[in-house]
Amino acid sequence: MPLLRELDLANNLQIYMNSHKPYELEMGQAIDIAKSALATQDVPVGALILNEVGQVIATGFNRREIDSDATAHAEIVAIREANKLNNNWRLDGHTLVVTLEPCAMCAGAIAQARIKTLVFGAWDEKAGAVGSVWDVLRDPRSPHRTEVISGISEEECATLLNDFFLNFRK
Repeated sequence: MPLLRELDLANNLQIYMNSHKPYELEMGQAIDIAKSALATQDVPVGALILNEVGQVIATGFNRREIDSDATAHAEIVAIREANKLNNNWRLDGHTLVVTLEPCAMCAGAIAQARIKTLVFGAWDEKAGAVGSVWDVLRDPRSPHRTEVISGISEEECATLLNDFFLNFRK
């Protein structure tokens, strides 16, 4: 386990112990959203965005296959929806909950949208850009800081992905 992941686990345990809202309910919603991608044969990743008071204002699931769009990751779909709803590209004070650690493209979009908090479930050892392979959001050179909470409902998120890829290979 990379050192950053060990630090994340320690930090997240502290956050969980002190938090009134550990995001498990919201992650459950994101998992349900991720299952929508199965109908389009997309990788089942789901995301939702909470506004400053904790209301879900946008959702997204992977739509790369159905939209023939390489950028149609769950996070990007949800960010676009939230931008339209707010009539603003800035999502200051908002929280993004996603079932899989964001890739470099999505981490960049999260930073550009000025999202306050990122909550994710499963780690992505191949393309993760929030601690696994890279750490775009916590790079000291980054002009925007996003709080990162990882490993929420990690096993359930990982199982959904693993089952998809097992069935995909058959």
